[in-house]
Amino acid sequence: MAKLICATYGDALFELAVEENKVDSLYEEASAVLQSFNDNKELGNFLNHPKVEIAKKKQTIEDIYGKFMSKDMVGFLSLIVEKGRYNFIVSIMEYFLERVKEYKKIGVAYVTSARELSQEQKAAVLNKLLATTKYVEFEMNYQVDESLIGGLVIRVGDRVVDSSIKTKLSELKRDLIKIQLS
Repeated sequence: MAKLICATYGDALFELAVEENKVDSLYEEASAVLQSFNDNKELGNFLNHPKVEIAKKKQTIEDIYGKFMSKDMVGFLSLIVEKGRYNFIVSIMEYFLERVKEYKKIGVAYVTSARELSQEQKAAVLNKLLATTKYVEFEMNYQVDESLIGGLVIRVGDRVVDSSIKTKLSELKRDLIKIQLS
């Protein structure tokens, strides 16, 4: 049910963005809304409080976002509140941002290495991803996990390429266990 709600509202905002040629501006605004909810948990608590009237919740949305966001985004947020879906605002914004990234062919890559990668290595990973995927741009997220021993683990969407020494050793161990000594 939650996925359906996020998809319904997120798709509606995405279609509006494409029709009105406002993909970039609404993307920026959705990012700001998401950041504001992540930074201010009290806002989510306020909107989810059952004793606060819908009109007060809508007025709060207008007061917070009306000064620096488009009427489209403020109206969209007000509609979500009016329909009682305020507890899905974060998920709807995340869904919308993912739709825009797919539309603009922007991939999100998570690269884990055994040690910090140099700028040249990061550039090589990025170039390889651009050459082997449909994406024209990537948001790169790097992290270090010394337990990998060496190599990389790269995740883009639901695809994972694991060339870490840790995994290769694990596979070798599994293969050796299968071998029966005569």
